[in-house]
Amino acid sequence: MDLLEDYLAGVRAHGAVFAQSVAEPPWAMRFSDPAPLALGAMLRGESWIVRDGMAPVQVREGGVVLVRGLRPFTVADRPGTEPQVVIDGAESCWTTADGPATAGLNLVLGPRTYGFSADGADLFVTAEYPLRGDVSERLLKALPEVAVIPSEPEFTPLLDLLAVEIGREEPGQQVILDRLLDLLLVRALRSWFARPDAEPPSGYRALADPRIGRALRLAHERPAHPWTVAGLGAEVGMSRAVFARRFTELVGQPPLDYLTEWRMTLAADLLRTSGATVAAVARRVGYADGFAFSHAFKRVRGIPPSDLVRSPK
Repeated sequence: MDLLEDYLAGVRAHGAVFAQSVAEPPWAMRFSDPAPLALGAMLRGESWIVRDGMAPVQVREGGVVLVRGLRPFTVADRPGTEPQVVIDGAESCWTTADGPATAGLNLVLGPRTYGFSADGADLFVTAEYPLRGDVSERLLKALPEVAVIPSEPEFTPLLDLLAVEIGREEPGQQVILDRLLDLLLVRALRSWFARPDAEPPSGYRALADPRIGRALRLAHERPAHPWTVAGLGAEVGMSRAVFARRFTELVGQPPLDYLTEWRMTLAADLLRTSGATVAAVARRVGYADGFAFSHAFKRVRGIPPSDLVRSPK
């Protein structure tokens, strides 16, 4: 398992809400209550993403856009087009001319398909991820509020299949769509983080280094192991000093600092699990007793772990 797999483990699509929007310019859709992460794909035509308080960003045909955060945004044929449709995040939409009382009225063209004309020139697909947890938060923090990934050859088969499947209503349809969404999200993230101007999560680019990448994978696969700098170095065939220096250069922090932060991130999610105890979580992330774990957690996170423990219902 590597960093991206860990970060995405908590964002696997399950019952994701899809909306295929068919429109003829001028058109605009307002997302008034977006999920923490939304993925959009321009299957036909082009559009602009207008995030409240931000400059408009264009998405061309075949491109994918990731929108993070809870601020409303608008997707339109042009930046200045006034929204005709509002999508409120609760699987309902309505026209701005008539208000919420018209939810879905005259907009449904087929399964998961909305618009004013079935043969409109522009076709935009959106899906939302209800991300939760500190592990997922590390991924969100590495993304800008709006990330546009231009069309790539690798996107084409996924988008073609998505265009076919999103309008169907057959057994297992939601599972197919969820898995397509997962594939498209991973591919889009890989493309985005490969950009020289991107700021991927700590350690992401170090995965390309054969030895440091292996050390990172070991730390993620076995976070509870009593790792030492010398032990990790030995696992990848490097001396303690050379490993520590190389790891710090590529990752941006010393090996044990990185490991401690990762353990505390995992622990934060575990502590929120119903029935979790500080002592049990401490053992799962490599601490023999709750006292040492509590000290480390408070030092890294600024609060005691007991603050995150959920009371049993």
